Amino acid sequence: MPLQTTSILVGLLAGLSTALLLVSAGMPSLLSIFLAAAATMPVLIAGLGWSNLASGIAVVSAAAIVAMVTAPLAAGVTAVTTLLPAAWMAHLSNLARPAEELGGEAGAVIWYPLPDMLLRACVVVVLGLCVLGYAVGYGPELVERMVDALVKSLGEGNAEFQPGAEAITEIKGFTAYFIPIVQGATGVIVLMASLYLAAAIVRLSGRSKRPRDDVPMQLRMPRGGIFAFVAGLALTFAGGPLAYVGWAIVGAFGAGFALAGFAILHALTRGKPWRGMALWLTYVSVVLFTVPLILFLFLGLADTARSSGSSNQHPRT
Repeated sequence: MPLQTTSILVGLLAGLSTALLLVSAGMPSLLSIFLAAAATMPVLIAGLGWSNLASGIAVVSAAAIVAMVTAPLAAGVTAVTTLLPAAWMAHLSNLARPAEELGGEAGAVIWYPLPDMLLRACVVVVLGLCVLGYAVGYGPELVERMVDALVKSLGEGNAEFQPGAEAITEIKGFTAYFIPIVQGATGVIVLMASLYLAAAIVRLSGRSKRPRDDVPMQLRMPRGGIFAFVAGLALTFAGGPLAYVGWAIVGAFGAGFALAGFAILHALTRGKPWRGMALWLTYVSVVLFTVPLILFLFLGLADTARSSGSSNQHPRT
């Protein structure tokens, strides 16, 4: 079967799988979060194992199905914020150039640097959140409606839950900035984790173009990430929509630095007899308390600040 025909068929199957995951994630269920997170996997596998055509068809077909089942706006937002970033990351992962163009040995290949992929994952997540915020009209009025609905729902389930007007006002103010942070951080973590898992699946199938990356040794945030993180912090003081963008930047790039911090932990504990226990305790503490995540953020920041930053050996696009 011709490669183009195979890519089309794979893309259609991937799009159907993605659409089923997205529609299922919209139903009230404990599994909805995991289904939504897994929705990018078919797109990534199609792009990594076959071609950009396969991942592109997967995005278009999934968006079309979601539009028919739910609404065109929901399909468009999902495509921009979730599916297109996945297809783009698959494209970047497959980019390479001859090493001899950069003074390396003949016959060798340099693949798109993993640090640059992390940086671009942060950028594309922030852009997607900006599109999402504009599409839904994110702002104080929307947050007020969300908080009021949540308080009403909790009050119906527990008659003793009756927060005062001042407490509700504080919750609304906190929520308005908390949501962009969480969405930015979650978006980067899910995208990078999905890319890692999809790459592993494609390697097992024997269709991987890119050799396995040594993630603990290679996953670092390029120095440009520091400037973006600082710019995001500065925007949080601007107020209004710019502040929401700033918090989204802080969340996304903060997650990028935290992932780099976790990679450093994996590298430092490699070969140690107590490695399994140390990693298990670390991840459990992060899940239960969240605060240790900040330590890894600063670890990633410190490592980037003292390193030479991103590789300039970019492949041709």
